[in-house]
Amino acid sequence: YGLLFERFLNPERVSMPDFDIDFCQDNRDRVIEYVKRKYGHDAVSQIATFGTLGAKAVVRDAGRVLDMPYTKCDQLSKLIPHNPADPWTLDRALANEPAFADAVAADEENQELIALARPLEGLTRNVGMHAGGVLIAPGKLTDFTPLYCAQGTEGVISQYDKDDVEAIGLVKFDFLGLTTLTILDLTIKYVRQLDPSFTLELDTLPLDDAATYKIFKDGDTTAIFQFESRGMRELLKRAKPDRLEDLTALNALYRPGPMDLIPDYVDRKQGRQKVEYLHPSIEPILAETYGVMVYQEQVMRIAQVTGGYSLGGADVLRRVMSKKKPEEMATHRSVFVEGAAKKGVDEGTAMALFNHIEKFAGYGFNKSHSAAYAVVAYQTAYLKVHYPAAFMAANLSTLMDDTDKVKDLIEDCKKIGVKILQPDINASNYRFEPIDLKTIRYGLGGIKGTGRGAIEAIVAARQAGGPFADLFDLAARVDKQFISRRVIEALVRAGAFDRINPDRAVQLASVGRAIDAADSAAASAGQVSLFGATDGTARHIEYVTAAKWSEREKLANEKLALGYYFSGHPFAEFAVEARRLAPTSLSDVGKAARTEFGRGDYRSEPRGEQVRLAGIVVSARSQNTRRGRMGIIVLEDSTTSLELMVFTELYDRKRALIKEDQLLFVTGRVRSDEQRVSVSADELMDLAEARARAAARLRIEVEGVGDVIQLRDALNPYRVTNGHAGHGCRIVISYRNGAGSVDLALPEDWRVRPDDRLAADLAMQPRVRRAYYNYT
Repeated sequence: YGLLFERFLNPERVSMPDFDIDFCQDNRDRVIEYVKRKYGHDAVSQIATFGTLGAKAVVRDAGRVLDMPYTKCDQLSKLIPHNPADPWTLDRALANEPAFADAVAADEENQELIALARPLEGLTRNVGMHAGGVLIAPGKLTDFTPLYCAQGTEGVISQYDKDDVEAIGLVKFDFLGLTTLTILDLTIKYVRQLDPSFTLELDTLPLDDAATYKIFKDGDTTAIFQFESRGMRELLKRAKPDRLEDLTALNALYRPGPMDLIPDYVDRKQGRQKVEYLHPSIEPILAETYGVMVYQEQVMRIAQVTGGYSLGGADVLRRVMSKKKPEEMATHRSVFVEGAAKKGVDEGTAMALFNHIEKFAGYGFNKSHSAAYAVVAYQTAYLKVHYPAAFMAANLSTLMDDTDKVKDLIEDCKKIGVKILQPDINASNYRFEPIDLKTIRYGLGGIKGTGRGAIEAIVAARQAGGPFADLFDLAARVDKQFISRRVIEALVRAGAFDRINPDRAVQLASVGRAIDAADSAAASAGQVSLFGATDGTARHIEYVTAAKWSEREKLANEKLALGYYFSGHPFAEFAVEARRLAPTSLSDVGKAARTEFGRGDYRSEPRGEQVRLAGIVVSARSQNTRRGRMGIIVLEDSTTSLELMVFTELYDRKRALIKEDQLLFVTGRVRSDEQRVSVSADELMDLAEARARAAARLRIEVEGVGDVIQLRDALNPYRVTNGHAGHGCRIVISYRNGAGSVDLALPEDWRVRPDDRLAADLAMQPRVRRAYYNYT
C-alpha cells in the first residue's frame, strides 16, 4: 500500500508516537489479558481519567447541597447551552445566554446557587478508567506511577492520567474496541453456519471484485464502514471508485481541509481534467492519486526524492509544516531547495514544489489510517454483496440496542431484498440470525424490556423441552427468576406468539392469568412431591376475553416493544388521501435536496425547495433558543423518516398538534448538509384543516335509486350554515343505473364541512357505492 514505517517511528522523532489499534469489541479484554501474560501483570495496567464538574453538573450538584428542588435545578441547568466540542462555562452562559442570565437574575435562590457553584466548576468530580488506554512499562509499574484497584475488579489502574503517564516517560497504547470488527467476525461465523464448506478468510478476500465496487459506485453504503454519510454517498456516486486506492483516497479527502481537492481528484479520475506534475520526479509518488497530493506520506516521499531528505527528516519537515512556524519553515525551505538542486531541480521549480507541499501539509491525512479504513470498508462491502443476510444479521445483532440504527438497517434490508421474519418464541434466539442468503430471523434480544438473561432462559427451556405450546406453557416452563410479566408482555406486543395465537389483545390480557396458573401448578407440584401422589389432571388453559386490536392499536403496541413499526405503518391508513393533499413523500424530500459538487466547493448546501408533505409524528422534543422554544420533530410515512424543524412562532401556535402518533401535514423548505436532510416548517395542519383547505367537492357515487331523505339527513349535520357562505366544499352526486350515468351538482347553498365521519356515514347509506373528497 506504499506505507512508510518512518511515519510511525524513526530515529529523528523527538516524541513517542501514538499507538492506536482497533480490536473486535467482544475480544478486546482477551488482548489486554494476553499483554498482561506476555509482559507481566505487574508491568501492565489501564489508565485513570478524572471527570470534572462542568457547568450543568455543578448547578445540579450545588442545588442538591442547598436542598433545592431537583426539577428547579435541572431546569436551570438545561438553560446552559450544550456543546461538547466547546463546553460552556457558567460565566460564559451568564454573559451570552439571555434565558440563563434572566433566570438567575430573577431568583435570589438561583443567585445563591450560582455563587456556590462558580468556585466548584472545573474541580475533579470522580475518577474513572480511560476507554482504551493501556500502559506497558519496562519494569514494575509501581516504580513509575501509583496504582489503584477499581471497585469490583481485580485489574489495576494508574493514578496518573494519560498526559501525566507520558510526561514520566511511559508509553500509552490505545486498545480500542471497534464495533465493525465485531460485525465482521460475527458475519464470518454466520456464513460458516450456513455453509460449513466456506473457507474464505477476510485477509484473503479478492480486492478486485466488481460487484463490491458497484455498491460504492451506486452510493448504496448503509452499514459500510466509514462510507455511510449522505455527503460521502454523493461523493461515491460522482467518483465511481473501482480500486482500493480510490477508497483510500476518498476516505482521506472527505475531511475538513482537503475537501477542496475533491473536484480535481474526481475530474482527473473521470478524464475530464488533464493530470499534470510540477516535476517528473514526483510522478511516481502522485500517480495513484492522479497528481493530487492526498497523504502525509506523499509529502515525505517528495521531500526524500526531490529535496534530498532522509525519511526521518521528511517526517520532521511534515510536522514543522503542520505547525506553520515561520522561522523553522524558512530554514527547511533553504534545505529543500539546496537538496533539490543536487538532484538537478532548478530553484524556481523547487520553490514552487515546496510552496505546494507547504500548503497541503497542514491538513494531509495519514495514509496508514486511510488504507486500513479502506480495507475494512471493502471487507464490509464484500460481505454485504455476497452474504447479505449474514452481514445484515450481524449488524442488527451488534447494534440491537440502537433503535434508530436497527430501523435504518431493516429499511436497507428491504431495499436489497433481504426478508426479515418477525420474532417467534419457538424459532428466534437472542440474536438476529440468517436462515439463508436472503432471510433473517428476528432476534428476541431486539425486543425492548426483555434482556439477555430472560431470552437465554427462554431459549434454554425451549431446547430442553421442545417448542412452547402456548403462553401458559412458557410461563410454566421458564424459571421465574429470569422472566417477569413485563418480559412476556413485551414478547406478546412484538408478535412473538403470533404463530401460536395471532390475537395479540387476548394474549396480552392473559399474561397475568398464565403467570398465576404457572404459580398454582408449581405449588401443586410441591404438594404432590410431599405426599407422593398425583391428581392426574391435565393442564388447564383459559384465555381472557378481550376485544381484538385495530391495526393502529396493534402497531402502537408493536412500537412499544420494538421501538418502531415493523409489520406495517399507521400512515398506510391515510396514505391515499394524504398523497392527494401532500404529494411529496418523505423519501422524495431527500431526492430533492441534491448535493452540489461545484468547482472548489463540493459540499452540499441548503437548497430551499418548498415542499408539501405528510407523516406521523414518531418523536417530538423542544429546546430553548434565543428567540424562544423551537420544536424538533421526527416524521415517518411508509417510505422513510425525516426531521422537521418548527421555529418559535409556529411552534407556539401549533403546539397542541405536536404529539406522538399525530398525522401532520407540513408546508416547508428543504434544508440539507453532508449528514442529513431536514425540513423547516412554514405551516402545520392536522387532517381536518388540510382537508378543509384543499377540498373542492365531496363526490358521492350512487348506484340506482336511493333514499333521498336519508341522504339529506346524513348530510345535514355537516352542512355549512348561511352565515358561512362560500366555505366548505360543493357536493356532486355521481348517479349511475343500467341506462347510463350523470353527475348532479347540488346548489351552492349545499356546502358541507369535510370530515372523516361524513364520508363514513355516507358509505353506510343504501345504494351509496362510496364517498370521497376531490382536492384542488
